[in-house]
Amino acid sequence: MPIAKLGDIGISYKVEGRGEPLVMITGFSADRSGWTAQVPFFRKYYRTVTFDNRGVGKSDKPQGPYTTKMMADDTIGLMDFLEIERAHVMGISMGGMIAQELAINYPHRVTRLVLACTYACQDGTSGDSPEQARLAELPPQKVVAAMIGLALNRPIYKFTFGVMGMIQSRFIGVSGRAGIAGQMDACRNHNAIDRLERITAPTLVIVGTEDRIIAPVSSEVIASKIPDAQLVRLEGGSHSLSVEMKGLFNREVLNFLKA
Repeated sequence: MPIAKLGDIGISYKVEGRGEPLVMITGFSADRSGWTAQVPFFRKYYRTVTFDNRGVGKSDKPQGPYTTKMMADDTIGLMDFLEIERAHVMGISMGGMIAQELAINYPHRVTRLVLACTYACQDGTSGDSPEQARLAELPPQKVVAAMIGLALNRPIYKFTFGVMGMIQSRFIGVSGRAGIAGQMDACRNHNAIDRLERITAPTLVIVGTEDRIIAPVSSEVIASKIPDAQLVRLEGGSHSLSVEMKGLFNREVLNFLKA
């Protein structure tokens, strides 16, 4: 994959398809392959941009702490590098937190916004699920492995991604610990709740009702704060609903982007 040198950070990216740009921001510890179930579908309609956030994959992995604002700035830097003035922006989980910061701080760069399985802050009702909160004291590589079981609801996906998670955990233990720790800091300290009203882009908030990583009510909170946001609940959907329910997820997002 090509590397965009953005100031002091190198970001690995890939551009596919043609049409209006669609920038897709993946979640905690995931590289651009987290969008494998989306790119073949959306590149038929859009110029899709996927990339590895700082700290993972083939992007640089500097010492943290990181912030979601910092990673939003990385995303804008990549858009500038690719000469993209405005784009549809879709973020999932931590990527949704990054997308919030992007839409708040760079409103003129966002055409339409999709926030999936994410939160605006950690408080008494919003944020990590109780199961996810119990992982907080584990080392970064063990958090990643433990999250696989929580992120998926269907046995076949749990098995497949569980094997991948074990491989990923070993890699993190060898060379990627600083980046994962930096991303963990970004998630834990993310707080956009009092600034969501500044988002001006038409927004879709989409969540699985059986998300065991981030409390589903978090999406309801976000949708209530963003002016005219549309909330879609996918019954039985897990945190990884973009994989387990990819057909329904992709159609809901496409219908929104085409509206």
